[in-house]
Amino acid sequence: MRIQRKVVTLLLILICAILQGTLFKALSIGSISPNLLLILTISFGFMRGKKNGIWIGFCCGLLKDLLSDGLLGFYALVYLCIGYAAGCCCKLFYDEELRVPIILTAAGDLVYGGLVYGMQYLMRGRVQFYYYFGRIIIPEMIYTVLMTVLLYRLLFNINKRLTELEMKERDSIWLRK
Repeated sequence: MRIQRKVVTLLLILICAILQGTLFKALSIGSISPNLLLILTISFGFMRGKKNGIWIGFCCGLLKDLLSDGLLGFYALVYLCIGYAAGCCCKLFYDEELRVPIILTAAGDLVYGGLVYGMQYLMRGRVQFYYYFGRIIIPEMIYTVLMTVLLYRLLFNINKRLTELEMKERDSIWLRK
């Protein structure tokens, strides 16, 4: 059953990357689009724990690295750290509550935007932080949080279904040793 969880997670990562690169680029508002890979990383890190947050974050970040032109491994490291931070909240709060993933997504997007600014703009000598913060980071955070409100329940139900299937398989009398 763990293979089924990995396959479903990989499909979700691919679907989010494709939607983020195609449909949501077309639906962008002022060249700002939601970060679906970040939503996926934070949601599964929050629901499944640190280890899954790290691996899903690394896979999402590596896929974003491969699809973008830039430093290979930068996004993988950023998403990995954000997935770990979301996974730290796994045992502290209930999965069903929507407020915690929204707060985690807002904080994660702020960290993501700050790191992207620091590595891609500040290192090149562009020091207009307040402009970047007001025109890019905050609108992207708001758009991503609004998409989290819509997508978290779907991701929660997928995770719940996979967990129930794993529990049924674990409790099966045919698989006991």
